[in-house]
Amino acid sequence: MARSNAWRASRRFVGVVAATIILSNVSALAQQRPLVTEDPEPIGAGRVLIEAGIEVLRRQEYPVSGLEGRLARLPVIGVSVGISSIAELQLDMPLHDRLAIARRSPAPLANLVTATGTTTSDSGDLVIGTKVRLVAEGVGNPAVTLRVATKLPNASNESGLGLDTTDFLASAIVGKTVQSVRVVANGGLAILADPTVGNRQNDVLTYGLSLARAITNESEIVGEVNGRVSTRSGGPYPGTETRGVAALGARYTRGAIRFDGRILFGLHDVDPRIGVGVGFTYVFNAFSL
Repeated sequence: MARSNAWRASRRFVGVVAATIILSNVSALAQQRPLVTEDPEPIGAGRVLIEAGIEVLRRQEYPVSGLEGRLARLPVIGVSVGISSIAELQLDMPLHDRLAIARRSPAPLANLVTATGTTTSDSGDLVIGTKVRLVAEGVGNPAVTLRVATKLPNASNESGLGLDTTDFLASAIVGKTVQSVRVVANGGLAILADPTVGNRQNDVLTYGLSLARAITNESEIVGEVNGRVSTRSGGPYPGTETRGVAALGARYTRGAIRFDGRILFGLHDVDPRIGVGVGFTYVFNAFSL
């Protein structure tokens, strides 16, 4: 009987460890759905990750256009391609943003908004990035990765949903798995252009901290705090304000597909008061290197 109990205990331990490793590897996504905090582990050479989801954000504010309302993002698409065992290329973009306008306020570029009704819509901004793992995770050390990305101005200021600016982002990513818990931290710098004057910028600090706890071989609960902090002493330019959200969610993996959901809460006045999102992630081997 003692030997049987020991065998069952060892199987449970191996199962938890295997689940943690699997979930950590599958978590290496463009936006680590449903979280925004990036995981340091790349998806692997020759692998392709496709993710899609929908989000609804209540009381979303646009300080540059003066619009505020309920934002629906249908869908948010992400694609990551493993270009080597330590590096991946990332593309992320909301294909369609639709804002149900609840309020219009005076704003720097409110006169450019062409939407006159109760709704406005546009595509979101495309973010192209790459991350390279510098240090692999070991028994006594975390994984360390560098990520750089550029945000392109796909959304227009005529719709009220875009800034027509190009931004640059760079961050260091650290991650470590301790038993069944995955801890990831992001920290970096983003150079945000002033959408009202072409030759000015605001350098903001970016941050993220996430936890993922494996519950079973297929499921885990996740949470994070993620955002940016303006460093300009004279106050941020419109559209470059300090922002942040706290989120709680869950993921369920079945084969090569993972389903996810989350609820988020804004940390500042310009952030959405509350939001929900659901989506899925699919990973497959596309080519050999």
